Amino acid sequence: MHAPIAYLRSPQGIRDRCGQLFTLAQNNKLQHFQIDLDCLDRTADYVIEVMRSAYPTLQIPFHSRWRHFEAGGISRCAQLDQHLDPLNPLEKAQAKFDLVIPSVLLDAGAGAHWQYLETATGQTFQRSEGLGVASFHLFLQSAFSSIPHRLQTDAVGLQNLTEAKLVEGFQVSDRNPLVGVAGRLKLMQRLGAVLSQSPHLFSSPSPNETPRLGYLVNYLVARALRDSRKGSQSNQLEAQQVFEAVLEGFSDIWEGRIVLDHTNLGDVWFHSALPDRGAGSQLVPFHKLSQWLTYSLLEPLQELGLTITHLDQLTGLSEYRNGGLCVDLGLLRPKHSSILQLLHSPDSEVIVEWRALTVILLDRIAATVRQKLGMDAQSLPLVKVLEGGTWAAGRKIAAELRPRGAPPIQIVSDGTVF
Repeated sequence: MHAPIAYLRSPQGIRDRCGQLFTLAQNNKLQHFQIDLDCLDRTADYVIEVMRSAYPTLQIPFHSRWRHFEAGGISRCAQLDQHLDPLNPLEKAQAKFDLVIPSVLLDAGAGAHWQYLETATGQTFQRSEGLGVASFHLFLQSAFSSIPHRLQTDAVGLQNLTEAKLVEGFQVSDRNPLVGVAGRLKLMQRLGAVLSQSPHLFSSPSPNETPRLGYLVNYLVARALRDSRKGSQSNQLEAQQVFEAVLEGFSDIWEGRIVLDHTNLGDVWFHSALPDRGAGSQLVPFHKLSQWLTYSLLEPLQELGLTITHLDQLTGLSEYRNGGLCVDLGLLRPKHSSILQLLHSPDSEVIVEWRALTVILLDRIAATVRQKLGMDAQSLPLVKVLEGGTWAAGRKIAAELRPRGAPPIQIVSDGTVF
């Protein structure tokens, strides 16, 4: 079983399985969607328009959680750096991992009615920005730490997190409902539990300290050092190596997912259109949150002096903004009206198809955008196309077409997938 599991945890596995469904869609053999590549050119033009509006010089940062910490034009990262000023560079990177990992994992869809009021600025934020700003302040309050007033996220602190603390931190009330509060709490508590299960990833170099998310920095730095001793260039780390560590460390936090050979596969789903050729052959991996988490870990590693290579090994993110862009601009055409009218669970084949086709279309959009701009994958990697980019364009077109910018397809969320 090791080979099928490794394959389903690889970016190549994501592209291959999504590509199989894409080919079926091109041949009009999927039940729920058909593809119209004639809309690719105008979709790329729309994305470029959004990119140039936000980044006129096309100096685009990575698509990561760090962008949300700057919501409203507030430099919260500079505030964080002030708090971390007494620490050495390694300790600063550890603290940034401690912040960004729970923040990403708490970022599943908030729903259309929730908002967060930041007391210090008087500004109100919704959706991902709101969740990002709220989790930022929770971290500064040591909400994920077992040691008061210490900015860290450790096993004991996460397992002791209460629903009351989460409700207070996210300002949840009957008038301000947040989707999936219970699911988010369970996710954080399970995150605390898994830290103790992988000591090589999360244990302290010093004895008698509780496992901590930030110690994943030590593992990745050590891996880059080991690779340099084997002949690789010093201080280099492939993006896929960070992704592998994320999946190894965090796959067990996802409850109720498909299990293969006693291994929790995480964001992996069944689709009957794939041929049954043995264990795992009809499963489609996405690992959306894990890949977005990977993208969000790269910047603290770069600040440590590591060079991240092979960025485009990772895939685009199969979530409702990127997927919504493809539907709203005609690249994906639903075959029956119920797709746009009903609520769908993440394991439904409607959603599996939508996400799979989105992954492949994001590669196509990125290639077309680069061609139009005269750039290549080195100067405009996929992670920047997403940021510049498809995610922002998906939000913009949704706001133009529907109240509150809702996605075109509605998903039943438990706070752990989208």
